[in-house]
Amino acid sequence: MLPEPHRLRRRSDFASAVRRGQRAARRDVVVHALTGIQAEALVRDPGPRFGLVVSKAVGPAVIRHRVARRLRHICVGLVREVPEGTHVVIRALPGAATATSEDLDRQLRSGLRKLNLLVSVGNSA
Repeated sequence: MLPEPHRLRRRSDFASAVRRGQRAARRDVVVHALTGIQAEALVRDPGPRFGLVVSKAVGPAVIRHRVARRLRHICVGLVREVPEGTHVVIRALPGAATATSEDLDRQLRSGLRKLNLLVSVGNSA
């Protein structure tokens, strides 16, 4: 489960990451990221924050929730690799419903690498 301090909750946070941030599209996900969040926000919410958008286009509720759980699990592993003060919004595309967890992980990491947001951590593969 993604810890509370690392979740995007407010609509304004989602909107600013999508509208003002950088974007990297992959086959099954689109990664939006906004860096350089103000210092007062970092004191309140340290570390990177992740938000998910899984629309009805992905599938019925059971499938959407499964995709969201997979993406949240991937985000837990990324908390130490994404710089502090980064807001990341992950938008699942319809293909995410049939993608494996490994595919989603690979695509998400690829999108973050394209945006230069993955920091090398000790023994990361």
